[in-house]
Amino acid sequence: MVLEFLDTQLMEGITIWSMMFTICLVFVGVIVARIARTIFNKKFAPNMEVHHVKTLNKAIYYGIIIIFLLAATASQGIDLGSMVVGAGFLGIVIGFAAQSVVSNMISGVFLLIEKPVKQGDTVEIVDANVTGQLIDINIFSSKIQQFDGTVIRIPNEKMFTSNIRSFNLSEVRRSEVTVGIGYGEDIDEAIKIIKNAIEQNVTYSLMEPEPDFFISELADNSVNILVRVWYPRDNLLKVVPILLKIIKNALNDAGIEIPFPQRVVWNGKDIQ
Repeated sequence: MVLEFLDTQLMEGITIWSMMFTICLVFVGVIVARIARTIFNKKFAPNMEVHHVKTLNKAIYYGIIIIFLLAATASQGIDLGSMVVGAGFLGIVIGFAAQSVVSNMISGVFLLIEKPVKQGDTVEIVDANVTGQLIDINIFSSKIQQFDGTVIRIPNEKMFTSNIRSFNLSEVRRSEVTVGIGYGEDIDEAIKIIKNAIEQNVTYSLMEPEPDFFISELADNSVNILVRVWYPRDNLLKVVPILLKIIKNALNDAGIEIPFPQRVVWNGKDIQ
C-alpha cells in the first residue's frame, strides 16, 4: 500500500517517489555546498581579499546546489533540453523587464575583475558626490560609509561608469591652506617662519617632497600665501586639523600681521 502511494503520479512522468528523491538530492546538495564553503573559508579565504571571498563563497554555494538540482531533474527523466529552451525565452522576457538589474550585475562583475578600488578603501564617487569608506561590493550594489557614519548604497552600474577618486592607491597625500599677510610684511620672512613652524610642530609632515609655498593672490586686504604640505595617507587627521592653528600662532609670535577686512562707518551729520 505504501509503494502504491509512492507510485501515485502527481503529473505526467512525476510521482510522489520521484519528487521525494529530488527533494532529498537537493537537500544533500545544500549540505555538500555548506561543507565546500566551510573548507574554502578555512583553506583559501585567509590568503584572499575580503570582497573576492564573499563573491566566491556565493558562487561555490549556489553553484553546487544548481548542479545537484540539475542532476536530480535529469535522474527523473525530465527533458532538460525543453527546460533550457523555456528558460531562454523566460530570460529574454526578464531581460527586457529588468535591464537595470542585469546591468548592475554585470557592472559588479567588472568591478571585481578590474579592481579600481577594493573593500576598505577611502573613495570619492565624483558623479554621485559621495565620499567615504567602501565597506562592501555586492552583486548588484556597493555600500559606502560616509564620514558622518551614514551608509549609502550605490548601484554598481553607476559606480562602474562614474569617475572614482581613490585615496589609497598612493602612499602620500597633499593638503593645502591659504594664509594672508599684510602688504607691508616681508613675504620671504613670512614663508621662512611658516616653513620652520611646520617642520618643528607638524610631526607627520614630510620633508620629501617638502612643503611648497606660492603667492596665490594679491587680494583686497592681504597677500595670500598658498601652503602645500605632504604627509602619509593615514595621518590626515594628525596634520590637517592643526595646520592652520600652527601657522597662525607662528605668525603672531613673529609679529607678522594677518589682516582682516575693516569697515569705516561715516556719519554725514558731523559735517559742519
